[in-house]
Amino acid sequence: MKKTFNINLDIEKLPEGHYVATSKDVPGLVAQAKTFEEVVSIAEDVAKILLRQAKPDTRQINDRIFYPINVAI
Repeated sequence: MKKTFNINLDIEKLPEGHYVATSKDVPGLVAQAKTFEEVVSIAEDVAKILLRQAKPDTRQINDRIFYPINVAI
């Protein structure tokens, strides 16, 4: 059974038009691409590689709970 991790990406559009993705959840994750979809795909691949190489005791992402809420103001 494969382990699943919930990861938040921080995606920024650069002035040149490219996108850069990083994540506080996966140290070392950095991806850059021309389109939003491309940067998400690359970031997913990079996250997989980094998580596979991480020591088991450093994989604490699955202990977090992501619960979306809607706030009307």
